[in-house]
Amino acid sequence: MARYPSRSYNRRQGRIRRRIEFVSVLVTIAVAIVFIYGRHLFSKSDAETFAALRDQGSGFRDRGSGIGVRGSGFRQQRPEVENSKFEIRNSKFPPQAGPDPCTLTTEPRFIAEAMTLIPDQVGDTKPSAIIEARDKLNQALSMHTNNQQQAAIKLKLSELAEVWLFSRTVFVQDRLCSNYSVKPGDLLRTIGQQHKVPWEILKEINRIHRPELLKAGETIKVIHGPFHARIYRSTFTMDLYLQDTFIRSFPVGLGKPGRETPAGLWVVKPGGKLISPPWTDPDTLKRYQADDPDYPLGSRWIALEGIDGQAKGRSGFAIHGTKKPEQIGTAGSRGCIRLRDDDAILIYNLLMPGLSQVQVLE
Repeated sequence: MARYPSRSYNRRQGRIRRRIEFVSVLVTIAVAIVFIYGRHLFSKSDAETFAALRDQGSGFRDRGSGIGVRGSGFRQQRPEVENSKFEIRNSKFPPQAGPDPCTLTTEPRFIAEAMTLIPDQVGDTKPSAIIEARDKLNQALSMHTNNQQQAAIKLKLSELAEVWLFSRTVFVQDRLCSNYSVKPGDLLRTIGQQHKVPWEILKEINRIHRPELLKAGETIKVIHGPFHARIYRSTFTMDLYLQDTFIRSFPVGLGKPGRETPAGLWVVKPGGKLISPPWTDPDTLKRYQADDPDYPLGSRWIALEGIDGQAKGRSGFAIHGTKKPEQIGTAGSRGCIRLRDDDAILIYNLLMPGLSQVQVLE
């Protein structure tokens, strides 16, 4: 009787040892598998790794935020009709950059760093931080950001543009604006042509009331152009750029069904910038003058020429104002791009014939 419990106890101890040995073998095999295949997994090329990250990404596509900062503080002028001729250059429109694999995991921090340079009141920002914040935020637009981040970035860039662009101030290390010493014989028009911007914008930011009285030795602020525009048909927005730097967004009206605004790349037509020009309705052939009560155009007309995509070889299209601002944000035109009249005046003062490009996207 005394030896029976001892044999049972020995059998239990044996079973426990065999289970421990079995589990140990399984653990050893699992470690070997992880070591062998884990090395293969983590030796993938950067391109393969980026492809995997991209497939898991948010699928964001830049469609424009639709955010526009209203009121540039510019007075509405009636400058002379632009008749200068320019050679159409190769495309310099800022590319729609895709996500950079080096920034997929860092752009929230990158954006946050840029935002910390800007206090709640932009006017209180230290001058040394303005250009750095602008360039960081502009770079962030090409990163893998979501719609909310894009909207916030564009809003901040619009606010900053009021300080570094639409003012007389020139900031140190700004590649887009600089001071210019007027030389004997200089005209505001020729200075604008040298810097690829219309003379009207130089007149405004420098508060020059009579350009013909410009004096040699004066120092004025100049902008290094040209400006470009990108239009999104799906959101009825126009994004304005100075070279490759975002300035602000504007709501637009576009072509109605059957007369959609053609997608593709356009250039501002040389000699095509006009102030309240006569216009003939292509359907009724009725001709309208600017002082007619039912004149449909606003005060500015910017003719376009198609150079690529569906736009190639096409003409008769323009960016212009409208006397029906309630149609902004809708598809109601005959293919032209409509702006509120004060926005049309500002765009007129920024786009350069033969150089400024307008890209129409879905």
